[in-house]
Amino acid sequence: MASTTSRTPAGRDPRALVALLLGTSGLAWFALWRWGASPYVHYVHHAHLHPAPTDSGWLAAMVFVTGWTLMTVAMMLPISATLLGIFARVTRARSDSAFLVTLVIAGYLAGWAAFGLLAYAGAVWFREASARSPWLSENGWLLGAATLLLAGAYQFSALKYRCLDRCRSPQSFVAEHWTGQSPRQQALWLGLHHGLFCVGCCWTLMLLMFPFGAGNLGWMLVLGSVMALERNLSWGKRLGKLVGVALLVAGVGVTLRLDSHLW
Repeated sequence: MASTTSRTPAGRDPRALVALLLGTSGLAWFALWRWGASPYVHYVHHAHLHPAPTDSGWLAAMVFVTGWTLMTVAMMLPISATLLGIFARVTRARSDSAFLVTLVIAGYLAGWAAFGLLAYAGAVWFREASARSPWLSENGWLLGAATLLLAGAYQFSALKYRCLDRCRSPQSFVAEHWTGQSPRQQALWLGLHHGLFCVGCCWTLMLLMFPFGAGNLGWMLVLGSVMALERNLSWGKRLGKLVGVALLVAGVGVTLRLDSHLW
């Protein structure tokens, strides 16, 4: 039987959970900073995603997903602090509250890790295609231009704003996905569903990490701030559309500037 008062700090006061999340995010930022000075930094840089002959493809993928997950913890986990705080309050009477919150976080990170694997596979495919095509190899700037244009266009898509609306309503999201029956399974699925909706509203912005600085802390901070403002402020949707215009202009500018050098 669940106790009436949780013995965990997060169960007693969800604000302790928020502080813990911010501390965890800070540690992830520090780890990424140290990663940038390590021999493994090339595993999260788009220019080196094609494994060397001595590399194991699975090892390279796992190292990439580790770095990607660190980026998710640093950039995205703090944005979900409101939902996690609500879930902690809803479950604080349970003795397993802290474990259930951990399962929500695990599900959330699993959703982003799955997207990271897809992004990694796409990036490796592009590198291999470039190796087989001299024209594509000489015009690698197309990746940056295409990513900017895709990210800009997606800022105006109905799918983005359907996902964003779900992310902007954490109270109703928890109420919809949590009944207390099969608590561990529900907590994990709640986190996974939230992660997938988060991917749905932010995936193109995260893709900008590939051509413009995966592992670059400054670029991560800019993108993380944009995504946090989009989700948490009343004028976040208007900001998202302004960002979309800026990305489209940048994409067209990159295309025109670099394409003119081909003639």
